[in-house]
Amino acid sequence: MKTTPIPLDIVKQKIQESRLSVLGKASIRELVRLVNEIEQATGIKYVRMEMGVPGLEPSQIGIEAEIDALRRGVASKYPMIDGVPELKREIARFVKNFINIDVSEQGCIPTVGSMQGAMATFLVVNRCNAAKDTVLFIDPGFPVQKQQLRVLGMSYETFDVYNFRGDKLRDKLESYLKKGNISAILYSNPNNPSWICFTEKELQIIGELATAYDAIVIEDLAYFAMDFRRDLSKPGVPPYQPTVANYTNNWLMLISSSKVFSYAGQRIGTMVIGNELYKRRFPDLKRFFSSDEFGYAMLYGAVYSLSSGVCHSTQYGLAAMLKAANDGNLNFVESVREYGAKAKIMKKLFTDNGFKIVYDMDEDKPLADGFYFTISYPGLSGEQLIEELLYYGISAISLAITGSERTEGLRACVSQVQSSQFPDLEERLKRFHVDHTNS
Repeated sequence: MKTTPIPLDIVKQKIQESRLSVLGKASIRELVRLVNEIEQATGIKYVRMEMGVPGLEPSQIGIEAEIDALRRGVASKYPMIDGVPELKREIARFVKNFINIDVSEQGCIPTVGSMQGAMATFLVVNRCNAAKDTVLFIDPGFPVQKQQLRVLGMSYETFDVYNFRGDKLRDKLESYLKKGNISAILYSNPNNPSWICFTEKELQIIGELATAYDAIVIEDLAYFAMDFRRDLSKPGVPPYQPTVANYTNNWLMLISSSKVFSYAGQRIGTMVIGNELYKRRFPDLKRFFSSDEFGYAMLYGAVYSLSSGVCHSTQYGLAAMLKAANDGNLNFVESVREYGAKAKIMKKLFTDNGFKIVYDMDEDKPLADGFYFTISYPGLSGEQLIEELLYYGISAISLAITGSERTEGLRACVSQVQSSQFPDLEERLKRFHVDHTNS
């Protein structure tokens, strides 16, 4: 029996106790629990790459604004469902300053993280047209969004975009849309887990087809402006965060505060609905909601029923951070560049030791370094690789649960890995490579 950095018998025991029959199909939270238990049993710290948790300190601007709001007594008052005026104003400014899209404050709605924003969105987009009840995911993507649809009893379809970049995207996307049942198209940009970033050509294709087939585009911007190949940090100055909103009126965005502002614990995000879509009327919405206006149904039908508003003080915290960014007093992009720097180092450690980067190109350009990257190891499936890495004190998740067809790969998140762990990571990867080269 070979010797590994983490005792084989303990890892095997904890895997057995977890009752996870196939580690490659385990959810992110299930893997988090398993690794927690192995760490507790062995006292050995893992290089943890399985969960996309912010690894930076939150902005003091937001914290101080929240404290001030609490001292003013907002904790005793229900917030308005559509958000406090200060926040709605700053969201609209933010969208103009960093995406260069004009949007009414009315369409800027705070949500309990982008998770709630997605749930509310599904409740509405799948009911606008009785004939269109299916969400199309341009994958790979965030697995919990599909879980939400399963919980709601709603349908989805998916395809891996890896082999359909650039002009190839049009025919592939249209092959689904022409069926007539697609209500919405969802993708993240930059992408979780692959970190691909759609080009302007690809966004134009998506927008044109969304208009032609009357589908709503749900743009998940959880990693806003984190394509570090370009400086997207200057308010009102190009280049801007790329968006499909330049190519269609059928759009809404989910903008998270978790990563760019390291504000994950406060559970606040933003749903931004385009002006034309907000006012558009869909008679079939009256089957479920009191109004057939898209924005009204979203706000007073879906969002209200899910949470009755976002934490009152947290809204003031986000408003303050957005105002600082809008005024040019907070460079939120600069504060998260550390993720890209870490990714560059970590990717090299993996590739120096026999690993391959699974998703490596944006059409004809090398992929950016960012919050995530994807890895594989010759001769091992994704399911095998997850388990093998556990014996070497390294954790990640399978691409198989993200809708990727590259089932030999894993998603690695850089945020929880400290630079002080790089020597451990390098040593463990060297041992892994030696053991698996000789096996």
